Amino acid sequence: MVEDKDLPAGQHEVSIINREQVTIKGVVNVESFDDEEVILGTEVGTLAIRGEDLHIRQLDLAQGSFAVEGLVTALQYSQAPRGRGPRGKGKGLLDRLLR
Repeated sequence: MVEDKDLPAGQHEVSIINREQVTIKGVVNVESFDDEEVILGTEVGTLAIRGEDLHIRQLDLAQGSFAVEGLVTALQYSQAPRGRGPRGKGKGLLDRLLR
């Protein structure tokens, strides 16, 4: 069982139970969601959760916590954390595409 604790700034934690429940700490924002995909901004980059019949169970951006239920088929990070690494350079994806 995952303890309900606050993480230090800049840290990230993911817990998956039986591919049916995902709990994430270090969430900055929810970029989009539907019953097949949830896209989150996290402390370590953008995270896409893909699956079937996905439902947001909990969202608390003040605490940086998020939970989703459903059949999870994939988790994928798609960009470096903002301000870290050569690709991120502190800009969002849209900013980099429109240069």
